[in-house]
Order: sequence, then structure tokens, then C-alpha cells
Amino acid sequence: MTRLAQTPRPIRAGAAVLTAAGAFVLAGCAGPAEDTSSVPDSTDEAGGATEGSASGASYADGSYTASGAYATPESVEEISVTVTLEGDVVTAVEVTGNPTQRESEQYQSQFIGGISDEVVGKDIDDLNVSRVAGSSLTSSGFNEAIEAIKEDALA
Repeated sequence: MTRLAQTPRPIRAGAAVLTAAGAFVLAGCAGPAEDTSSVPDSTDEAGGATEGSASGASYADGSYTASGAYATPESVEEISVTVTLEGDVVTAVEVTGNPTQRESEQYQSQFIGGISDEVVGKDIDDLNVSRVAGSSLTSSGFNEAIEAIKEDALA
């Protein structure tokens, strides 16, 4: 019985070699670090912002409205988002909610009260809110609506 309890030495050594070889193989999977020294910045020689947005897309000026939905533990909620764009920059935002749950009403209200400070004056391609005034779930509905607005506003 003692023969079964002992592992022969060559197997243990082989396992150690395989483990070390696996580590080298995995280390080889990491590619070279990205060289960002030649990536152009978004300012012109005078220090002003260049035309176009960070993604290279250009959006037509105007007001755009879209809806976005998000899931809560109790329901699926929806909000309506209207943004005004001038030169790819958000100059105004309005969010309207239609909550189905009392708790959603509270969070949507907090989100609506704080969203303007987060997005007005920013390039639409830079918008990706995650938490506004304590409301985190509403943000996914807002981001969904912004993506639809970007599609509608492409010049």
C-alpha cells in the first residue's frame, strides 16, 4: 500500500518542468507594448481643439432625441434623452423618465438633476456616464440613447 501513496520522483520533476514551460508560453502571449508616441493629439498648433470628434466622426448640429432602456432588480425602465449638438459638443441635455417603480422614480430624479453637469460642454464621443448623483443603473439607459443619437447625427 505504501507504493500507491508515494509519487515517483521523475513524475514530480516532470510536472515542475511542464509548469515552468507553461509560464514561458503564457508570457510569450503578451504582445509588445503599444507605442503611442506617434498618435496625434486633438489640438492644433495654436493649442485649440481640432475639428471633428475623438473618433473622427463628425455630427450635424441640431437637437436629437432617443430612448434608452435599463434593467433594475424590479423592472425594466426607460428614459428619453434629448441633446443639442454644436460642433460635436453637447450644448444642452434634457432627460425625461417614466418610472414604473417608486425606487426608480427616486433614482431617475437624481440622475436628471445631475446629468447636465456631467455632459454639457463635452464632445459627444467622450460621453460614457457611469454614475450620476448616486444613480448608476440609469446611466446605461442614457448611454444607450447617446449611441442612437450619434447614429442619427452623423453628418
